[in-house]
Amino acid sequence: MTNINKERTIEQQRVDQVTEVIRARIEDFQAQVGGMRDDIVDIRRNFWDDVTLNFEDAAESAESHASMKQQAEVLSERERSHRHIEEQLKTLLKLEHSPYFGRIDLAEEGQEKADPIYLGVGSLLDDSGYEYLIYDWRAPVSSLYYDSGPGPVAYETPSGKIKGEMTLKRQFIIRDGQIRSMFDTGVTIGDELLQEVLGKQSDAQMKSIVATIQREQNQIIRNERARLLIVQGAAGSGKTSAALQRVAYLLYRYRGILQADQIVLFSPNPMFNSYVATVLPELGEQNMQQTTYQQYLEHRLGKTFALEDPFSQMEYTLAETNDPGYEARIDGITYKSGVSFMHLIDSYAAGLSEAGLSFKAITFKGRTLISEEAIKEQFYKLDRTVSIGNRMRLTAEWMLKELTRLSREEREQDWVHEEIELLDQEAYAKAFDELQRKNRFAGNSFDDFDAERDFLAAMVVQAKFKKLRKRVKRLLFLDVPVIYKRLFESDAATYKQALDGSHELPENWADISEQTLAKLNSGEVLYEDATPYLYLKEKLEGFHTNTLVKHLFIDEAQDYSPFQYHYLKRIFPNCKMTVLGDLNQSIFAHAVSGNGFDPLADLFSEEETEKIILARSYRSTRPIVAFTSKMIEGGDLIEPFNRDGEEPTITKVEDETQIASEVYSRVNKLVDTGYSSIAVICKTAAEGKRMHTALLAYLPSVRLIEKETVTFEKGIIVIPSYLAKGVEFDAVIIGNANQEHYGRESERKLFYTACTRAMHELHLLYTDELTTFIR
Repeated sequence: MTNINKERTIEQQRVDQVTEVIRARIEDFQAQVGGMRDDIVDIRRNFWDDVTLNFEDAAESAESHASMKQQAEVLSERERSHRHIEEQLKTLLKLEHSPYFGRIDLAEEGQEKADPIYLGVGSLLDDSGYEYLIYDWRAPVSSLYYDSGPGPVAYETPSGKIKGEMTLKRQFIIRDGQIRSMFDTGVTIGDELLQEVLGKQSDAQMKSIVATIQREQNQIIRNERARLLIVQGAAGSGKTSAALQRVAYLLYRYRGILQADQIVLFSPNPMFNSYVATVLPELGEQNMQQTTYQQYLEHRLGKTFALEDPFSQMEYTLAETNDPGYEARIDGITYKSGVSFMHLIDSYAAGLSEAGLSFKAITFKGRTLISEEAIKEQFYKLDRTVSIGNRMRLTAEWMLKELTRLSREEREQDWVHEEIELLDQEAYAKAFDELQRKNRFAGNSFDDFDAERDFLAAMVVQAKFKKLRKRVKRLLFLDVPVIYKRLFESDAATYKQALDGSHELPENWADISEQTLAKLNSGEVLYEDATPYLYLKEKLEGFHTNTLVKHLFIDEAQDYSPFQYHYLKRIFPNCKMTVLGDLNQSIFAHAVSGNGFDPLADLFSEEETEKIILARSYRSTRPIVAFTSKMIEGGDLIEPFNRDGEEPTITKVEDETQIASEVYSRVNKLVDTGYSSIAVICKTAAEGKRMHTALLAYLPSVRLIEKETVTFEKGIIVIPSYLAKGVEFDAVIIGNANQEHYGRESERKLFYTACTRAMHELHLLYTDELTTFIR
C-alpha cells in the first residue's frame, strides 16, 4: 500500500469514528429534545394547576406571586435548554455527512509533537468534553488554515499571540461520510477543491464558502480593527460571500455581546435578500437585519409622498433618452446626489434658523386652535443659539401645554354635550369607577351630576385631542414639503445663491427646479430628491439616529451616492461599516463616479479606514472572464480562476422578431447540457416584458423578474440588466447586444455587469450592428 493510500485509509477511519460520535450524539439529543418538548407542553397545560392562588391578605398574595414566579422560571429554564440543545442538534446534523473540510498539524512553541487540528462548520468535543474533535472555522487557530502554509506560523487569540510550526496542511472533500478527495497544499486553498465547488451548477440561494475561503477573503472576514472596511472586488470575486462569512465570524467572536439584530445589511433589491437568506442559518447563526435603501426611504417617507425607486429612475435614464427634459433630469440627478447639494441644504437650514420656516396650524372641527403665526412667533422668540431641532421640541412642549389649556375650554362646546349623550354603558361605568376612586361622592349611583358631567366631558375631549397631541409630538406642525419646495422656487434662486458665495448651481437649474416642483406638487418625490428631503427634514427636526446597530454592511456600494453615504453615517453614528462594491459595475446615474469610494472614506479618519482589493474572479470560466475583462478600463488587472469552459458566442439575427426563436433554441441546448439556472438578460424592464411575452409561445415555464419580485428561484428567467446585479446563473443569454441598445459610454458598465452574471456559458444575440463595447 502506498503512503498516499495508507494516509487516506487512516483519515477515513477517523472520519468513521467522528461520524459515529456525531450520530450517537444526534440520537441522544433527539431524545432529549423530544422529552423537553413534552415537559414544556405539560408545564404550559398545567401551569395554573401547579400555582397556589390566594389573595385574601398581603401575606397570601405575596405567596401566590412567588408561586407564579417560580413556575414561570421553571418553564423559562426548560425553554432555554430546549433551544440550546436544538441549536447543537442543527450543528450536528450539518456535520454528520461532511464533518470537516481541512486539517492543520501545529506544534506550538516548546512543544515537540504537532497536534492535528480538524476544521468544520461547527466545533465538536469528544465525550470527555476536553478534547476538540473538530474546531469551528471561526476559532482563532483556524485562521492559520486560510492565511498560512507549512512552516513558522503565528495567530492572534484574545489572550495574546501564539507562535509555532505548521507541519501539514490538508484539504478534504467529504460527502456522506466518505472521503471523495484529499490533498496536501500550501498557502492557498487548493484549486482542486475550488474546481469541485465552482464547477457545480448555480443554485437558487447563495451557499456558504467556509471550505474555500481564500487568504484575501479571510482578511475581510476576520478584520476587527477598521471602522470603515472597503472591499473593492471584481465581478465574481466573492465579495458578498466573504461579507456574509464576516457576519458569522463577528457573531461567533463576540458571542454574548453582539446580537444578530445589531447588524444591518443594505442589499441591492428584495430578490437578493432571498438569495442570501440561507447562508447564516447554514452556519448556525441567525440572520442579521436585511433591507434595501429604498425600503428604508419608504418607511420614512411613504406616508408623505409616492416615492420613485432607483429602478424606475434607471428605466428612465436607459429608455427615455429622447425625452425633452432628459438632459435636465440627468444633471439634476448628478447634482442632487453630490456633497455640493448637501452643503447648500446646510446653508439653507442655517438661514431658516433666523427666518423662513413654514408651519401648519392646529385645527379642530373647522376651527383654528393654534395658528401658524402663533407657532412661528413662539419658535423664533426662542434663543437662536439653540439648535433648530431643540427649539422645535421646545415649541412642541409649548403647544402641548396650549392644547391642555384649550381642552379645558373645549368642554363647554355643544358637540361635547352631544357626544356625552351618545356614550355607551361601558363609558359610564368607567366614569363611575374613576369618581368613586377619587372619593368625589358616596353611594352606589351618580348623585353629583356636575362631577359626572365634568369627568365625561374631559374624557370625550381628551379622546378627540389625542390625535392632535400625537401630531404635535411627531412635529407634524412643521411643513417640511413646503420648506423643501422653496429650494426650487424661481424667486428663491437668488436667495439660495446669496446664502454662501461658494454654492454654484447647475446651468439649467431652472429646468431642474421646474421638474422637481412638478413632481412634488403632484405628491411624488424623485429618487434623487428622497435623501436630500430626509436630510433637510432631520436638520430641522433632529436626526433619527440608531445607536443600537454596531455593524452596517452595504452591498453593491458603488450604487450609492456621496450624499447617501453622508446620510447613512449620520443615522448610524456609532457603527462600523463594511462596504462592498465594484466600480466597474457603477450603473446608476446617481452612483459614485471617478473618485471611487473616496467620498465615503472622507467620513472616517485614515487610521480608521482599511481597503482590500479582490482581483481574482471565481464565478465565471476563464474564457468568459477573458471576454468580459476587455470591455472595461483596468480589466487586464482581473485574474481569472483557472477553470475551463465554452467560449462566449456572438450571433447575429435578422431582426427582433427572430430573437425569441433563437433564444428558445439556445435555451433548449443549455437545458440538455444540464443547466438549471438560465437567464435571458434584457437591457430594460420594457424590453424584458416584450421578450417574456414572445418567449411564452415557446417556453410556457419562463418567468419574468420585475422590481417587485422578492424570491429568487432556479429555472429559465427573463430579467432586466440592473436587477441581475449580485446574482449568478449557470448560463446567460444577452437579449440584444447591438449598438442601439448598448452604444452610449454611460451604458458600458451596465453591459459588463450583465455579461459577468454567467458562470459557465455566455451567449450574445444582436441585430444590425454589434455594440462597440466588444473588442
